Amino acid sequence: MDIFEEIKVKGFADEYIDPSLDLFAEIDRLKKEKNAVILAHYYQEGDIQDIADYIGDSLGLSQQAAKTNADIIVFAGVHFMAETAKILSPNKKVLLPDLKAGCSLADSCPPHLFKKFKEQYPDHLVITYVNCTAELKALSDIVCTSSNAVQIVESLPKDQKIIFGPDRNLGAWVAKKTGRDLVLWNGACMVHEIFSREKITRLKERHPNAKILAHPECEEVILQMADYIGSTTGILKYATNSSEMEFIVATESGIMHQMEKDNPDKTFIPAPPNNQCACNDCPHMKRNTLEKLYLCLKNEMPEVEVPAHIIKDAVKPIERMLEISAKLGL
Repeated sequence: MDIFEEIKVKGFADEYIDPSLDLFAEIDRLKKEKNAVILAHYYQEGDIQDIADYIGDSLGLSQQAAKTNADIIVFAGVHFMAETAKILSPNKKVLLPDLKAGCSLADSCPPHLFKKFKEQYPDHLVITYVNCTAELKALSDIVCTSSNAVQIVESLPKDQKIIFGPDRNLGAWVAKKTGRDLVLWNGACMVHEIFSREKITRLKERHPNAKILAHPECEEVILQMADYIGSTTGILKYATNSSEMEFIVATESGIMHQMEKDNPDKTFIPAPPNNQCACNDCPHMKRNTLEKLYLCLKNEMPEVEVPAHIIKDAVKPIERMLEISAKLGL
């Protein structure tokens, strides 16, 4: 009898995977069998991006899922992203390979505290970045993304008072771009807050022709150094369309996979964080693995649920954002 080493995948009790199993083929088989669609954020590991049906930003992926006729959505991302997919596709089963894949930014804004904060500014409109919990979306008037936040704010009357949350860095960047006086919630993303200005400066000295690309969740000192500031999709498009050949990228390192696939002749260097690592990985995003994705689809769990009353309230600010975006041609 053949004996093979079995691998136990953390988070799935008594669940083993034969290491000789072709996970790509098995996932593809299960996907067809269960009428499932796999969504992967740009920050996922390369193997997951390669097997996904759609790759992109969190909101764009959820919108794409809502357009499909799939019965099951497997969201290879973090918890708030799966929640957003559920909000937009309430009748579909939404799965997350690892329920512990959270988000430091979403965690930095507990809904019960934000509700009290909001009550201090009764005449303010609440705009929240899509990178937040379903409960926080339910407390909002409009949701925005990093790619449309500036345009959303500019679409409102200049005398409209605004609360912006949960990311203070994105909010400060939007305020600077629009000239609006925004009330900011003091939240942040751990991944985008630990880039080192000193290390990037030294890196730039070694690569003087490299363009610095940064996500607006980065701190102001990093944004001041950037040649281009934009969302993950915006950064990817800029690098692809640019005639430049070398780039220093200040966002989560998972985006490098698509950048290198789309531009094999160009050089991409991850901006170094203020620690001993060579690049900046999100520990939450990287909790998802190909093995967990396989077991998730096989067992149809863990499933992400959002209470009906939260879905009812949370979908409204998303729909308002989509309406504004449509009017502006975004």
